[in-house]
Amino acid sequence: MKNLRNKILSLALIGIMCASPVAFAANNITVKGSDTIVILGQRWAELYMKNNPDVSIQVTGGGSGTGIAALINGTTDIANASRPIKEKEIQQAKSAGYYPAEFKVGMDSIAVVVNKDNPVQSLTMKQLMGIYTGRINNWKDVGGNNAEIIRYSRESNSGTYAFFKELVLKNQDFAADCQTVPGTSASVNAISKDANGIAYGGVAYFLNQPNLKILPIKKDDKSQAVSPLNVEGKADYEAAWSGHYPIARYLYMYTGFKPKGKIKEYLSWILSPEGQKIVEEVGYIPLKVK
Repeated sequence: MKNLRNKILSLALIGIMCASPVAFAANNITVKGSDTIVILGQRWAELYMKNNPDVSIQVTGGGSGTGIAALINGTTDIANASRPIKEKEIQQAKSAGYYPAEFKVGMDSIAVVVNKDNPVQSLTMKQLMGIYTGRINNWKDVGGNNAEIIRYSRESNSGTYAFFKELVLKNQDFAADCQTVPGTSASVNAISKDANGIAYGGVAYFLNQPNLKILPIKKDDKSQAVSPLNVEGKADYEAAWSGHYPIARYLYMYTGFKPKGKIKEYLSWILSPEGQKIVEEVGYIPLKVK
């Protein structure tokens, strides 16, 4: 009888030991994807874990495509994306047994930047298309110096790359001589040193960079040039909300299913006034309160 009792206790202990990782995993949240969102995502996670010490959140970048692929593969709880999920990705997810749920968590204006010494004061959307498709190759053709334009672009798995290609290039190919950089921080470094360079990326990365100039953009030749910044040098919320700044977008989080438990609580907090305040502090644009 004693031996039987000991055996039952041993089996119970094994069961507890096996169940423990699952119990702890329920409080572990993995977030992967957009390099644009990664700084914001890390700030969210840092503050949330400070106030919720029972929850562990790991945030990594790699690009929107990487995050969505991880969601489809079941290797992340949340995918950060600076572009909407594609229909083919939704179908891939469904084939793998996932049904992505979308959450708009903020907004971002894609800034176009040149070196501070570049005399160009603004560009039209058409000129920007011409530069990045390779039809405009000299700064003198857009009011600048007689110098070759050095184009910097993001990697193809970047949501910023995909959004820029669709909205600005009208899905035309980027010029073959575009220099690919691994993230927006790399664009900051490149343009700071390159008097003839041009790059694009989330406006928050380019704030308070003394060697860069953020260019106002015109929708067309007859339109007024609109900056993504306000008079204080911060992201202009109204310009993005209203669409007056022509290269603004939503930022997204995706889950494999309708979220529950800790993931649902975390997303609800991100969408709360406290979570949206972090969006402002990092330099992005909070969702407009309806």
